[in-house]
Amino acid sequence: MKVLPIVLLSIFFFGCKSEKVKTATTNTVVKINSFYVGTYTNKDAKGIYKYELSEKGELRKVGLVAETINPTFLTKSKDDKILFAVGETNVNGTGFIKSFKIENDSLLLVSNEKSGGAGPCFVAINDDNYLVTANYGGGSVGLLKADASGKLSELLNVQQHVGKGTTDRQKGPHAHSAWFHPTKKEIISVDLGTNELLFSNINEDKLVYTKQKSLKMAEGAGPRHLTFHPNNKWIYVLNELDNTVSLVKEKEESYFVDFTISTLPKEFADYSKAADIHISKDGKFLYASNRGHESIVIYVVNAENGTLTTIGYEPVLGKNPRNFSLSSDEQFLLVANQDTDNIVSFKRDIATGMLTFVSEIAAPSPVCILF
Repeated sequence: MKVLPIVLLSIFFFGCKSEKVKTATTNTVVKINSFYVGTYTNKDAKGIYKYELSEKGELRKVGLVAETINPTFLTKSKDDKILFAVGETNVNGTGFIKSFKIENDSLLLVSNEKSGGAGPCFVAINDDNYLVTANYGGGSVGLLKADASGKLSELLNVQQHVGKGTTDRQKGPHAHSAWFHPTKKEIISVDLGTNELLFSNINEDKLVYTKQKSLKMAEGAGPRHLTFHPNNKWIYVLNELDNTVSLVKEKEESYFVDFTISTLPKEFADYSKAADIHISKDGKFLYASNRGHESIVIYVVNAENGTLTTIGYEPVLGKNPRNFSLSSDEQFLLVANQDTDNIVSFKRDIATGMLTFVSEIAAPSPVCILF
């Protein structure tokens, strides 16, 4: 197969999604995947970077596309035209959320607003262009809204969490993520510090707790992230502190924990903490990252009841695997290793869920991958 030279390929990249282009001299179709990388900027990184993933799983750096402080989590508008990034800082008690227009291989700053608390580490957007930010340092969730151009409103509302858990990391609230339920007008906030999930609706531009309000996790669990099964009935919660995944179900309009499994091998006794979690679109396989064990744990999902069975561990070939992501076609899984400054791509077997190393590339303090 004749491949277009890399220099020419970069001309055709528009946004963070797959593109199909024809070469100038043949009718050969080259499939292009590009993605953005959020970083910590306290060392060598300067902001948000763009990379390419070839159809063989090889990685190439496009370059720095936005200079900004600690863009540690990213998301995009539903039309793929606007990118949103947190600024994980503490300036006068708050961090920030920025919006950028996606234009070829550049990100153009549109607006910059307060996140509602210190150390924002997560942002999500829904179909109505409401955004929620999880402020880890402030223990709060901020609510904003974007217009069609990506311009952010001022902070609409702040939901301040209260309480604490039982470990040293849980002496106060630490909101770690906030998610829009895929089928209900509900926001699920995940607080590592208070050791619970909190449930809210948006009412007149305010976050209002639902009747249940919260669901406590196991003592010392430290919930961090979650993912929804494609059936939209099962929620898998990644617990950072006790290195587990919990299956949350709903009965009679009330959430409960149905099942929990470790992210680590039984024989592993060293320090480790879980970081991120994703499920395949067919709902058959679930993945989570371990920082310490330095691996991706692979589970097969029981289609009848949602329980998990561990089928493997894939070394990430680096240290401190933070966020990871499945490529748009789910043929590959990419891992951001923060402490070893590298991104690693693995080929994913669609039938078995297993991973095989393909490629790696240098990346400064990578912590978030967004296709």
